[in-house]
Amino acid sequence: MLNEMSLDTVCASLCYAMGIDAPNKATKENALFREYIDKKAGGEKFDRIFMYNPDAIAQWVFEKYPYLFYELSSLCDLRLPLRCVMPSVTPVCFATMYTGAQPQVHGIMKYEKPVVRTDTVFDVIIRKGMKAAILAQTGCSMSKIFLERDMDYFIYDTVEEVNAKAAELILNDKHDFIAVYNGNYDSTMHKYGPESMEALAEARINTHAFATFVSLIKNNWKNHRTLYGFAMDHGCHEIDGNCGSHGLDMPEDLNIVHLYGSYIGNAE
Repeated sequence: MLNEMSLDTVCASLCYAMGIDAPNKATKENALFREYIDKKAGGEKFDRIFMYNPDAIAQWVFEKYPYLFYELSSLCDLRLPLRCVMPSVTPVCFATMYTGAQPQVHGIMKYEKPVVRTDTVFDVIIRKGMKAAILAQTGCSMSKIFLERDMDYFIYDTVEEVNAKAAELILNDKHDFIAVYNGNYDSTMHKYGPESMEALAEARINTHAFATFVSLIKNNWKNHRTLYGFAMDHGCHEIDGNCGSHGLDMPEDLNIVHLYGSYIGNAE
């Protein structure tokens, strides 16, 4: 069974959280997400958003191996089951996540990495005079499809370098919207399979990295109202040869679950 709520509802929801207009092609915000935002913000808006984007962690992986993600239950009090878009591949899904539009609207309809020309959350942030940053690995979709905008890009060869820079940005406290991409689970599951020890160890690394970022936020963004998310693009499944893949119209690839939490500092 496929999840009812679509990935395209995330973008407008993030904009709603910050009290800014959604991109001009974005689907209306997610009702459950909006209710959560209203409850946590207490009539105010969030002035910081931190999005952690681990690639390919499927809902079925999250549910089958809960011990790998146990910190998320204490850090995040919104669980948002979502259905990603077809084809369920990285550039298509992230373009949908950050434009709020379906593939036929934002233009990426297969595994390719052109610069998205459709309005994005990053463009809205820029128009509002706020500062956005993307941190990602060299050559990955997130390092390419949102280029050519007046924002900061930190592109490195390794996940470790990406995450070290993300921690530095949190400490510096100069960005209003930060998106951090980690592709280590995806690349490992393609080679060894989604349930291999190698891949599951990478999922555990993703969870630990996210928990570290949240800890840094709570210790260094005390003057801000922050919404943070553990937000993947698509799922995965096993194929012949004990390898992993994705891109098909099937629950294993389409069903994902985003986790969101909030931290209200002294900016009340």
